[in-house]
Formats: sequence, C-alpha cells, structure tokens
Amino acid sequence: MTTALPLVADEQAVRRALPALNTSRALTAMFRALARSEAVQPPQTLTLFPNNAGDFITYLGALSDAKVFGAKLSPYIVTNDKPIITAWTALMSMETGQPLLWCDAGLLTTERTAGTTALAVDQLARADAKRLAIVGAGAVGIAHLRHVAPLRAWESIQVYSRDLAANEEKRTAVQAADSRATISATIEACVKDADVVMLCTSSGTPVLPRDALTKPALITSISTNAANAHEIDPAWLPELDVYCDYRATTPASAGEMKLAAQHGWSADKVKGDLPSLLAGTCENPTYARHAFFRSIGLGLEDVAIASELYRFLTNREGQAQ
Repeated sequence: MTTALPLVADEQAVRRALPALNTSRALTAMFRALARSEAVQPPQTLTLFPNNAGDFITYLGALSDAKVFGAKLSPYIVTNDKPIITAWTALMSMETGQPLLWCDAGLLTTERTAGTTALAVDQLARADAKRLAIVGAGAVGIAHLRHVAPLRAWESIQVYSRDLAANEEKRTAVQAADSRATISATIEACVKDADVVMLCTSSGTPVLPRDALTKPALITSISTNAANAHEIDPAWLPELDVYCDYRATTPASAGEMKLAAQHGWSADKVKGDLPSLLAGTCENPTYARHAFFRSIGLGLEDVAIASELYRFLTNREGQAQ
C-alpha cells in the first residue's frame, strides 16, 4: 500500500509563490473562524534540547473551514559560531489524516507576522490616521511597510533603524517598498506626531522611550522569541489600552505582559484581540491614551498561510496538467 507524499516547498519555491499569496484574505478568514470557534489555537510549546544544545518552539493550529491542521517547528541550534535558526511547517488534512505540505516557513513567517500587524492597524488605527512610523528596517520592517502602506492615506511615513544611515542596501529597500518613506536620524524624530508606531525589531529590551510620543497613538509590537523579550517598558502597560492577536494565549507568552504583573497589570485588562475585533464584540480604542497591540505569532497563522501556499501550488499543478 502506498500513500501520496506531501508537496515539499523549499525557500526558493516559497519565494516564487509569495507574490501570488493573498495573506490578508487567509489571515482574516482564520481570525474570523477563531471567533466562531471553528479553529483551535493551543499555546505554543518550548522544548529544550539535551545538554544545552538549543531548543525548538512548536506552533500548533487546527482550521476546520479549510479542513487542515498542522505545526510549525522552529529550532534554535547552538553551534560554535552563530546559532542556527530555521522554521518549517507541516500541513495535514483534517479529512484524511494525510500530510499535504512540508514547507520552509522563514519567508512565510515574515509575511504572516506583517499581515497580522496590518489587520490590527486596519482595525485599531484612527480612520483619519496620517502619520506612520516604523522602527526597524530589516526584512520584517520592510514587510510591515508593504502590508500597512495601502491601509490609510498616509501623508508621512518615517522609518528609523540604528544602522540605516550606514546601510545603503537597507535604505534602497525602504524606498523600494514605498516612495513616501523617509529615513529618520533618531527614533524621537521618527515617532514625533505619529498616529501609528510599528515596532519591528528583534530587540529583547525596550526600544521606544515612553516620553517620545507627542500624542495618543497606536503602538504595535512583535518583539522576538528570546525569554521575556519586549519592545516597550512593561511598567507602561497599565497606562495603555492593550490589544493582542489572541487573548487566550498571548498574555502567557509576551514578555512585557508577563513582567507587567509586577506593575499591577493583569491579562484581564486586555481590551480585545483580533477575533473579537473582526467579530465586532470588543471596544475600539478611544485614543484618550495610547493603544498597544501585541502579536506573538500564532500556529494558526502558520497553518493559514501554509494552506494558502498549498492552494496556490495545487491550483498551479492542476492548470499545468
């Protein structure tokens, strides 16, 4: 007896497919399914390798609308040089139990991270938001710029990164992503008068000074997977209207949310998440004070975008026959 092998998509195959993927559609449908209890998002798990050799994080999810479930495995492998960090997603059928796709998830993780922030900005930012600030100009920051640029009639897009002034390649990438983007010399200049501030760094410690914002704004944060990593001061949370990607799992993983317990903040202070925002069952910010959106990256996001990739690859194969 034989079974069909899953499709395998390496980084180059994913890169070729990326422009054809509708990330926003896939993520919106997924978060709506989560709101209807037609998707399941377990907490992510961290597994340590023996002998301090590293670890891997498992991101799980099941999506009944698409009839798929899966897991992204992201290892951190200690070496004598730089650590090795990869990510691959396994997508399986909820109908047959058979594997459908095994794909490199590096580029997909960047896209789904930026796509999730874009959903939050679309839901939470003022309708008349005019000034966008982006802190971080790596691949994730550029992806955030691409995804968020069409969402409002931005009159100003400021970008700051510590190495931008000396990195011509990054400056070129910023300009290529959106011609309106302007490089700021300091983070204070970048976020001055901003309506939306997107933190897109891999920092494990705060990057945004609490006194840098000159008016109530939406702050978004992704941070990194280092222990208790955070891009804003945890003591700031009690003064913010806090939202997240999924309130059932994010507060237990997001570094600033865990540390904010020392400052009187608790998970029941979360005002809403993407499922409730899309379902219209939570309040939007009033901007009497800053709003803060925290994304940790969900297994369901990985499953949704892997399913979108699988749909594209199988449609293309069908058309080629």
